[in-house]
Amino acid sequence: MTGAMYPGTFDPITNGHYDLVRRASGIFDRVVVAIAANPGKAPLFSLDERVQLVSEVLADLPNVQITGYTGLTVDFARQHNLGVVVRGLRAVSDFEFEFQLATMSRHLTNQVDYVFLTPAPQFNFISSTLVREIASLGGDVAQFVHPSVEAALRRAWAARRVER
Repeated sequence: MTGAMYPGTFDPITNGHYDLVRRASGIFDRVVVAIAANPGKAPLFSLDERVQLVSEVLADLPNVQITGYTGLTVDFARQHNLGVVVRGLRAVSDFEFEFQLATMSRHLTNQVDYVFLTPAPQFNFISSTLVREIASLGGDVAQFVHPSVEAALRRAWAARRVER
């Protein structure tokens, strides 16, 4: 079998992400969760904080590695000998976007394939954006994220309220 990459911003990592990584780790010998330092986004958590949170959440998966990265996903995959990029699909709209990414990646290299996984039904609606929004308004996100992520969200939003 081959190694796989699961890229994303993970701001924050959710239970839906965990579900996909857990299942990918059962399919592939090695899964690298690659956390993007995406300059086009303004994350709540720094890259180092996201790497730390993801490492805590995925600590029980022995064949999973966590790292931050910059640059093209396909370049990272090739440089780390990862022949597959794993992506999650929650809805038809996700498919359209992911299909464009996979097609563009195919034009850049034929050394990396894309594999799409759908989440378990209970995670189908969870997104990092919605979790951040709920947390920013003081809502309870415990059912959507790991306890360490919930605590980090509370601290981050409390600090932002103090800054204002």
